Amino acid sequence: MAIPTRFATPSMAAPPSGAEKDRTVQQTDMDALVSRCSAVQTGYLTDPYAEMFLDISTPRDRRYPLINRGTYIRTTALDQIVESFLSRPFQGKKQIISLGAGSDTRFFRLAADKSLRLLYHEFDFPQVTSRKIAAIQRHKELATIISEYGQADSPEDSTGLPGFQVDARAGSLRSPCYYIHPIDLRTLKPGVPLPTGIDASLPTLFISECCLIYLSPNDADDIFRWITSSFGQASESSPNGAGIVLYEPIGGDDSFGKVMIRNLSQRGIVLRTLQRYSTLERQKERMRALGFNSGMGACDVNFIHDEWIDAEEKERIDKLELLDEREEWVLLAKHYCIAWGWVERHPASASASAGSLSFQNWSRFPIQRT
Repeated sequence: MAIPTRFATPSMAAPPSGAEKDRTVQQTDMDALVSRCSAVQTGYLTDPYAEMFLDISTPRDRRYPLINRGTYIRTTALDQIVESFLSRPFQGKKQIISLGAGSDTRFFRLAADKSLRLLYHEFDFPQVTSRKIAAIQRHKELATIISEYGQADSPEDSTGLPGFQVDARAGSLRSPCYYIHPIDLRTLKPGVPLPTGIDASLPTLFISECCLIYLSPNDADDIFRWITSSFGQASESSPNGAGIVLYEPIGGDDSFGKVMIRNLSQRGIVLRTLQRYSTLERQKERMRALGFNSGMGACDVNFIHDEWIDAEEKERIDKLELLDEREEWVLLAKHYCIAWGWVERHPASASASAGSLSFQNWSRFPIQRT
């Protein structure tokens, strides 16, 4: 979750260049990582790997309660959606592709379950992927997780650990089950070949955490089209599918949203798709229009807090720290959302009931009525 308006720091810098804008977007990954570490330290989340991706020079600031709670809801909601995708009834191999993954730790947390048949890919700028790979090489525990999850059947890399290969200069990592790709997402358009190691025949979930919002609307839409034209194609004997889940800001037309946008822009952060996809209905229509038309949903973070988190868990997090800005929390939480959609296709030989094997559980999530 972005910094609340009253905690943002204005900047008087000259208009940034394209490269400077990219660096500003890349810095949001470190902001999110510090927030995640703060939420872990405060007791909201359990994540033994987050601290490993912090640079030595990065301040370990404890965030305000609003930020900690927002980070918790964001992570918990996405975890529920991912776990639902990976759960039964379909128990074959599945694939996750994280767009703008940055220093996200989801693969390492999922890899604790050795029974999962999972192929995991991450895309991000080379500068970001290189930093992540350096952390993996720095921490043997991370490298061991990759090696063990990959069954150690690929050549040794420069760390001497079997199971994966690293090109540190390019910012890429390859293993049987985990890949890091140095990719500018703006290059993903219909017709662009799939990166190495991706299997378009597998049920595939795409994740975008506050990532596509920084692209132009046309570039962001092209990524949707690239996905739906490349994935979810049925084989001769079985159905298949592709889904996507987004965490993004919404709103912007009210006074709170306008101040939020202005303060973020003063930090060089521009929410480029916000105007086009500013409401829950527009987010769902986006899914429908761009090919994820088998099913879709969208909820703001305030609704997710109220309806997706059980009473016992809400009681636990309420005890962690005093949240005295309740009205500000509701305003902030209503300006962020989780949106999801999926498409599934069936071969002529498969019955309709054979479908929805990968995404049918998504229908159980409470839907916000608008």
